[in-house]
Amino acid sequence: MDRIRIVGGNSLNGVIPISGAKNAALPLMIASLLTDDTLTLENVPHLADVEQLIRILGNHGVDYSVNGRRQAQDSAYSRTIHFTARNIVDTTAPYELVSKMRASFWVIGPLIARMGKARVSLPGGCAIGTRPVDLFIDGLKALGVEIEIDGGYVNASAPNGIQAGRYEFPKVSVGATHVLLMAASLARGTVEIHNAACEPEVANLADCLNAMGARISGAGTPTIIIEGVDALSGARHRVLPDRIETGTYAMAVAMAGGDVVLEDTNASLLENALDTLRQAGTEVIPTNSGIHVRRNGAGLEAVDVMTDPFPGFPTDLQAQFMALMTRAKGTSQITETIFENRFMHVQELARLGADISLSGQTATVRGVDALNGAQVMATDLRASVSLVIAGLAAEGETIVNRVYHLDRGFERLEEKLTRCGATVERLSS
Repeated sequence: MDRIRIVGGNSLNGVIPISGAKNAALPLMIASLLTDDTLTLENVPHLADVEQLIRILGNHGVDYSVNGRRQAQDSAYSRTIHFTARNIVDTTAPYELVSKMRASFWVIGPLIARMGKARVSLPGGCAIGTRPVDLFIDGLKALGVEIEIDGGYVNASAPNGIQAGRYEFPKVSVGATHVLLMAASLARGTVEIHNAACEPEVANLADCLNAMGARISGAGTPTIIIEGVDALSGARHRVLPDRIETGTYAMAVAMAGGDVVLEDTNASLLENALDTLRQAGTEVIPTNSGIHVRRNGAGLEAVDVMTDPFPGFPTDLQAQFMALMTRAKGTSQITETIFENRFMHVQELARLGADISLSGQTATVRGVDALNGAQVMATDLRASVSLVIAGLAAEGETIVNRVYHLDRGFERLEEKLTRCGATVERLSS
């Protein structure tokens, strides 16, 4: 099993290209099930989760092809992939595939909309909470879908198609919003979704569906209106920049010090997180093509944070920010409101010398003068990169084990950091 070795103490200086967003690419790929034409997606990141979803879509009969990069291009750039679901050969998403990645459960929406039925295994994914599928099921039922859960599978049918309806989420859910958007695109009538997720990835999916012929308005706000159409066509669409990768590298610069331009990204995607970094003493300047991040070595300031749905502070940046606060002057409090088990990185940061105590869903972080390298273990995707960030500032050598979590969500992480002066290398088993 691969590991990552980090020798701390080097500042980061240079340019880091930001890849396409995993959290946008996955629902866009699944949307290819809605049409028998080709859906072409640009800026798709090369990640383990993307490759896994390609296998899952292939199980349903989706063909794909990848445009190769020219040799002169930056090797960190993402890909263009063409998806064609001309014939759906299987409406079952089996346990052995779905259990490996939670987002693959989302195929239930387009399969029901296009084929009138779906049999999808209950999902797996990162160990950061139970994340039940109740909202998905209740939302689909509101659109006339008949659902039965049996033997660990969700059996869904809509012999008369997706019906017009109204659904209000009792709690904001990005994944369930994605599923209802896709299903409702082929509804017989108008569908209203209230208390919908406002994340940029939702708006990106709606833009793609509209390019395919859907009639969606209000995506990116709490109220989305979908006027169902009879069929969708192919389209060409670009995956938006990864705001979580953007914030992660911005926090890495804040942790290690230095001067880095984050290219091919947009500050509007994570304004709350960037404002928090400014409060912590980091210079953050939006540019025409990205974001300029700089910290001159002055001490970091402690800042309190509470995670919230967009436009609040992202839960997917909570672990990274906690790593940063371990070196801040004073005490910060970090409260997690989205997932109940998302503090598994605390004990690993403590191995590096961090002073963190937990009380319910709040972590109290007392800044320390120095961190010291150690062997640590990744527990989930975002926790794993928080250990990399801590290792950049730790004295000596840090070894991060179980980095397959990193490969699920960060494209060429060690290459991007190394180009900016960090000592980071992958150790293959």
